[in-house]
Amino acid sequence: MNLDVNNWSLTLAFLLVMIALWIGYREKLGIDREIIIGVIRAVIQLFVVGYLLKYIFRVNNVILTLTMLLIIIFNASWNAQKRSNGMSNALTISFIAILTSTGITLGVLILSGAIKLIPSQVIPISGMIASNSMVAIGLCYRSMNTQFRDQRQSVLERLALGGTIRDASIGILRESIKTGMSPTIDSAKTVGIVSLPGMMSGLIFAGVDPVHAIKYQIMVTFMLLSATSVGSVMACYLAYRSFYNERKQLKDLAGDD
Repeated sequence: MNLDVNNWSLTLAFLLVMIALWIGYREKLGIDREIIIGVIRAVIQLFVVGYLLKYIFRVNNVILTLTMLLIIIFNASWNAQKRSNGMSNALTISFIAILTSTGITLGVLILSGAIKLIPSQVIPISGMIASNSMVAIGLCYRSMNTQFRDQRQSVLERLALGGTIRDASIGILRESIKTGMSPTIDSAKTVGIVSLPGMMSGLIFAGVDPVHAIKYQIMVTFMLLSATSVGSVMACYLAYRSFYNERKQLKDLAGDD
Protein backbone atom coordinates (compact mmCIF):
# COMPACT_ATOMS: atom_id res chain seq x y z
CA MET A 1 0.00 0.00 0.00
CA ASN A 2 1.42 3.37 -1.06
CA LEU A 3 0.47 6.47 0.88
CA ASP A 4 0.16 9.63 -1.18
CA VAL A 5 0.41 12.70 1.02
CA ASN A 6 0.79 15.56 -1.43
CA ASN A 7 0.69 19.33 -0.97
CA TRP A 8 -3.07 19.40 -1.57
CA SER A 9 -3.60 16.78 1.14
CA LEU A 10 -1.54 18.83 3.59
CA THR A 11 -3.50 21.97 2.69
CA LEU A 12 -6.80 20.24 3.43
CA ALA A 13 -5.36 18.78 6.64
CA PHE A 14 -4.49 22.34 7.71
CA LEU A 15 -8.24 22.92 8.02
CA LEU A 16 -8.06 20.75 11.14
CA VAL A 17 -5.72 23.34 12.66
CA MET A 18 -8.26 26.02 11.79
CA ILE A 19 -10.83 24.11 13.82
CA ALA A 20 -8.52 24.24 16.84
CA LEU A 21 -7.95 27.96 16.28
CA TRP A 22 -11.68 28.59 16.01
CA ILE A 23 -12.38 26.71 19.25
CA GLY A 24 -9.64 28.68 21.02
CA TYR A 25 -11.02 31.97 19.74
CA ARG A 26 -14.67 31.14 20.47
CA GLU A 27 -13.96 29.94 24.00
CA LYS A 28 -11.51 32.79 24.65
CA LEU A 29 -8.79 30.35 25.72
CA GLY A 30 -5.94 32.67 24.77
CA ILE A 31 -4.02 29.92 23.02
CA ASP A 32 -4.28 31.18 19.42
CA ARG A 33 -0.71 32.48 19.36
CA GLU A 34 0.67 29.27 20.90
CA ILE A 35 -1.16 27.14 18.32
CA ILE A 36 0.15 29.19 15.41
CA ILE A 37 3.72 29.21 16.74
CA GLY A 38 3.51 25.48 17.50
CA VAL A 39 2.31 24.65 13.98
CA ILE A 40 4.98 26.81 12.31
CA ARG A 41 7.74 25.34 14.47
CA ALA A 42 6.49 21.79 13.85
CA VAL A 43 6.48 22.25 10.07
CA ILE A 44 9.95 23.85 9.98
CA GLN A 45 11.50 21.35 12.41
CA LEU A 46 10.01 18.33 10.66
CA PHE A 47 11.20 19.45 7.22
CA VAL A 48 14.71 20.15 8.55
CA VAL A 49 14.84 16.79 10.34
CA GLY A 50 13.39 15.03 7.30
CA TYR A 51 16.13 16.28 4.96
CA LEU A 52 18.80 15.69 7.62
CA LEU A 53 17.68 12.10 8.17
CA LYS A 54 17.55 11.51 4.42
CA TYR A 55 21.23 12.47 4.24
CA ILE A 56 22.20 10.41 7.31
CA PHE A 57 20.35 7.34 6.04
CA ARG A 58 22.08 7.63 2.67
CA VAL A 59 25.57 8.03 4.16
CA ASN A 60 25.00 5.21 6.70
CA ASN A 61 27.96 6.17 8.89
CA VAL A 62 28.24 4.91 12.49
CA ILE A 63 29.94 8.09 13.78
CA LEU A 64 27.27 10.28 12.20
CA THR A 65 24.53 8.04 13.61
CA LEU A 66 25.96 8.21 17.13
CA THR A 67 26.34 12.00 16.81
CA MET A 68 22.67 12.29 15.88
CA LEU A 69 21.83 10.05 18.84
CA LEU A 70 23.72 12.36 21.23
CA ILE A 71 21.95 15.40 19.76
CA ILE A 72 18.58 13.73 20.41
CA ILE A 73 19.57 12.88 24.00
CA PHE A 74 20.88 16.39 24.68
CA ASN A 75 17.71 18.03 23.36
CA ALA A 76 15.60 15.67 25.47
CA SER A 77 17.74 16.52 28.51
CA TRP A 78 17.42 20.25 27.85
CA ASN A 79 13.64 20.01 27.73
CA ALA A 80 13.48 17.78 30.83
CA GLN A 81 15.52 20.22 32.92
CA LYS A 82 13.08 23.03 32.11
CA ARG A 83 10.63 21.35 34.50
CA SER A 84 13.14 21.22 37.34
CA ASN A 85 12.19 24.67 38.65
CA GLY A 86 15.81 25.81 38.85
CA MET A 87 17.18 22.62 40.39
CA SER A 88 20.98 22.63 40.41
CA ASN A 89 22.70 20.35 37.88
CA ALA A 90 19.32 19.44 36.35
CA LEU A 91 20.74 19.40 32.82
CA THR A 92 23.62 17.12 33.76
CA ILE A 93 21.36 14.81 35.75
CA SER A 94 18.83 14.66 32.92
CA PHE A 95 21.56 13.91 30.37
CA ILE A 96 23.04 11.10 32.47
CA ALA A 97 19.61 9.56 33.14
CA ILE A 98 18.42 9.75 29.52
CA LEU A 99 21.78 8.59 28.12
CA THR A 100 21.78 5.60 30.47
CA SER A 101 18.15 4.61 29.86
CA THR A 102 18.55 5.01 26.10
CA GLY A 103 21.90 3.21 26.03
CA ILE A 104 20.72 0.22 28.06
CA THR A 105 17.46 -0.20 26.15
CA LEU A 106 19.04 0.34 22.74
CA GLY A 107 21.91 -2.01 23.59
CA VAL A 108 19.54 -4.84 24.51
CA LEU A 109 17.54 -4.36 21.31
CA ILE A 110 20.67 -4.41 19.14
CA LEU A 111 22.26 -7.38 20.91
CA SER A 112 19.01 -9.35 20.68
CA GLY A 113 18.79 -8.71 16.96
CA ALA A 114 15.49 -6.86 17.23
CA ILE A 115 17.05 -3.90 15.40
CA LYS A 116 20.29 -3.35 13.50
CA LEU A 117 22.94 -0.72 14.10
CA ILE A 118 21.90 1.30 11.07
CA PRO A 119 20.59 4.90 11.17
CA SER A 120 17.16 4.11 9.70
CA GLN A 121 16.44 1.87 12.71
CA VAL A 122 18.58 3.27 15.53
CA ILE A 123 17.59 6.94 15.19
CA PRO A 124 13.77 6.53 15.20
CA ILE A 125 13.88 4.04 18.08
CA SER A 126 16.29 6.27 20.02
CA GLY A 127 13.94 9.21 19.56
CA MET A 128 11.04 7.21 20.99
CA ILE A 129 13.08 6.07 23.99
CA ALA A 130 14.60 9.49 24.74
CA SER A 131 11.27 11.34 24.41
CA ASN A 132 9.51 8.99 26.82
CA SER A 133 12.39 9.23 29.30
CA MET A 134 12.23 13.03 28.95
CA VAL A 135 8.54 13.11 29.84
CA ALA A 136 9.03 10.72 32.77
CA ILE A 137 11.96 12.70 34.18
CA GLY A 138 10.07 15.98 33.81
CA LEU A 139 7.20 14.49 35.82
CA CYS A 140 9.68 13.29 38.45
CA TYR A 141 11.13 16.78 38.82
CA ARG A 142 7.69 18.34 39.13
CA SER A 143 6.63 15.74 41.69
CA MET A 144 9.77 16.21 43.80
CA ASN A 145 9.40 19.99 43.82
CA THR A 146 5.77 19.73 44.90
CA GLN A 147 6.33 17.08 47.56
CA PHE A 148 9.44 18.62 49.10
CA ARG A 149 7.43 21.82 49.46
CA ASP A 150 4.24 20.18 50.76
CA GLN A 151 6.02 17.70 53.05
CA ARG A 152 8.68 20.09 54.28
CA GLN A 153 7.71 19.75 57.93
CA SER A 154 7.69 15.95 57.74
CA VAL A 155 11.15 15.91 56.15
CA LEU A 156 12.52 18.30 58.80
CA GLU A 157 11.12 16.10 61.57
CA ARG A 158 12.86 13.01 60.17
CA LEU A 159 16.12 14.90 59.95
CA ALA A 160 15.70 16.19 63.53
CA LEU A 161 15.23 12.60 64.73
CA GLY A 162 18.61 11.64 63.29
CA GLY A 163 17.55 10.31 59.90
CA THR A 164 19.83 10.67 56.90
CA ILE A 165 18.73 12.78 53.95
CA ARG A 166 17.98 9.53 52.11
CA ASP A 167 15.78 8.32 54.98
CA ALA A 168 13.99 11.68 55.05
CA SER A 169 13.47 11.65 51.29
CA ILE A 170 12.71 8.00 50.51
CA GLY A 171 8.92 8.37 50.52
CA ILE A 172 9.14 11.35 48.18
CA LEU A 173 11.57 9.49 45.90
CA ARG A 174 9.27 6.47 45.61
CA GLU A 175 6.23 8.59 44.87
CA SER A 176 8.13 10.65 42.30
CA ILE A 177 9.43 7.54 40.52
CA LYS A 178 5.90 6.18 40.47
CA THR A 179 4.63 9.47 39.03
CA GLY A 180 7.25 9.39 36.27
CA MET A 181 6.41 5.82 35.26
CA SER A 182 2.62 6.11 35.51
CA PRO A 183 1.91 7.41 31.96
CA THR A 184 3.90 4.56 30.39
CA ILE A 185 2.23 1.97 32.63
CA ASP A 186 -1.23 3.37 31.83
CA SER A 187 -0.38 3.32 28.13
CA ALA A 188 0.72 -0.32 28.36
CA LYS A 189 -2.61 -1.22 29.98
CA THR A 190 -4.67 0.26 27.14
CA VAL A 191 -2.50 -0.44 24.09
CA GLY A 192 -4.41 -2.39 21.47
CA ILE A 193 -7.74 -1.83 23.22
CA VAL A 194 -8.05 1.93 23.44
CA SER A 195 -5.24 2.95 21.11
CA LEU A 196 -3.23 1.63 18.18
CA PRO A 197 0.17 3.30 18.73
CA GLY A 198 2.15 5.08 16.06
CA MET A 199 4.68 2.38 15.25
CA MET A 200 2.06 -0.34 14.90
CA SER A 201 -0.22 1.91 12.84
CA GLY A 202 2.69 2.94 10.62
CA LEU A 203 3.65 -0.65 9.90
CA ILE A 204 0.05 -1.56 9.10
CA PHE A 205 -0.20 1.47 6.79
CA ALA A 206 2.97 0.26 5.07
CA GLY A 207 1.33 -3.09 4.36
CA VAL A 208 3.00 -5.19 7.08
CA ASP A 209 0.99 -8.11 8.42
CA PRO A 210 -0.90 -6.92 11.56
CA VAL A 211 0.39 -9.85 13.64
CA HIS A 212 3.97 -8.95 12.70
CA ALA A 213 3.25 -5.29 13.50
CA ILE A 214 1.91 -6.35 16.90
CA LYS A 215 5.21 -8.06 17.72
CA TYR A 216 7.07 -4.83 17.04
CA GLN A 217 4.60 -2.91 19.20
CA ILE A 218 5.10 -5.38 22.06
CA MET A 219 8.84 -4.77 21.73
CA VAL A 220 8.23 -1.00 21.86
CA THR A 221 6.05 -1.37 24.96
CA PHE A 222 8.77 -3.38 26.72
CA MET A 223 11.52 -0.93 25.79
CA LEU A 224 9.53 2.14 26.92
CA LEU A 225 8.76 0.54 30.28
CA SER A 226 12.46 -0.18 30.69
CA ALA A 227 13.55 3.30 29.61
CA THR A 228 11.12 5.21 31.82
CA SER A 229 11.89 3.08 34.87
CA VAL A 230 15.67 3.44 34.51
CA GLY A 231 15.41 7.15 33.67
CA SER A 232 13.02 7.92 36.54
CA VAL A 233 15.07 6.04 39.15
CA MET A 234 18.36 7.59 38.08
CA ALA A 235 16.99 11.13 37.83
CA CYS A 236 15.30 10.98 41.24
CA TYR A 237 18.26 9.47 43.09
CA LEU A 238 20.70 11.89 41.47
CA ALA A 239 18.46 14.95 41.96
CA TYR A 240 17.10 14.63 45.50
CA ARG A 241 20.36 15.80 47.09
CA SER A 242 19.88 19.12 45.29
CA PHE A 243 17.10 19.89 47.77
CA TYR A 244 19.65 19.90 50.61
CA ASN A 245 22.61 22.18 51.28
CA GLU A 246 26.17 21.11 52.13
CA ARG A 247 25.19 20.87 55.81
CA LYS A 248 22.47 18.35 54.89
CA GLN A 249 19.74 20.85 55.69
CA LEU A 250 16.60 21.08 53.60
CA LYS A 251 16.74 24.14 51.36
CA ASP A 252 14.05 26.73 51.08
CA LEU A 253 12.52 26.07 47.65
CA ALA A 254 12.38 29.80 47.08
CA GLY A 255 16.14 29.61 46.78
CA ASP A 256 17.41 30.37 50.30
CA ASP A 257 19.54 27.91 52.18
